[in-house]
Amino acid sequence: MMKLCYITAMSGILLLLLSLSCLVATVPPPVPCRHCCDHLEPAEGSGAQPSSYAPEVRTYINMTILKGDKGDRGERGTPGKAGLEGPPGSIGPSGSKGSKGQAGLPGDPCKVQYSAFSVGRRKSLHSLDSYQALVFDTVFVNLDDHFNMFKGTFVCHIPGIYFFNVNIHTWNFKETYLHIMQNDTERAIVYAQPSDRSIMQSQSLMLELELNDEVWVRLYKRERENAIYSDDVDIYITFSGYLIKPSEEKE
Repeated sequence: MMKLCYITAMSGILLLLLSLSCLVATVPPPVPCRHCCDHLEPAEGSGAQPSSYAPEVRTYINMTILKGDKGDRGERGTPGKAGLEGPPGSIGPSGSKGSKGQAGLPGDPCKVQYSAFSVGRRKSLHSLDSYQALVFDTVFVNLDDHFNMFKGTFVCHIPGIYFFNVNIHTWNFKETYLHIMQNDTERAIVYAQPSDRSIMQSQSLMLELELNDEVWVRLYKRERENAIYSDDVDIYITFSGYLIKPSEEKE
């Protein structure tokens, strides 16, 4: 019995020694300590042996030599936003002169339109209970009879802009009060206060007339003593007008 126990103990000791031997065999040998200057050669005559130094080697692969085949063309991207407008460029050189064009169609013949009148009155006129139109008895100019001598009115046959003028002679100690009329509308007044001296009074204006408009001179009705003077020897009262510019000029 004691012999068996001894054998068993010895077997355990052998197994333990075998395990320790395996551990010692697997441990790598220690690396000797190296200084930063160990790669330098020892000084001559020192008796020291030069240490062996193996530089570190790192692998480097040049990727540019590994270029593959060209790939397929990609799809076109969306267009970007328009940029800012640049400054205008310089003026380019003049082009060559073109060839002469064809003659145009003949134009309408030139047509100048005229309208003018100038008339006078040799008789004096006193106001009544109603308005009175000045009727004239003397013609200086009356192109195409546009002025109606019986009614004392100018009738527009050519629409456009006209100039008109009225000259009258006042009566001593009496008021002078007239209007230049366009149809039934008062356009301008001819006025002079009563005075012991008679004077010449004038009024001018321009009017834009339509076809068949009438322009005439009206004496105011009797609310105050109102009169204009003239005689058979001299003409003191005149009324004139003429076309300045037709509404539709033909060239």
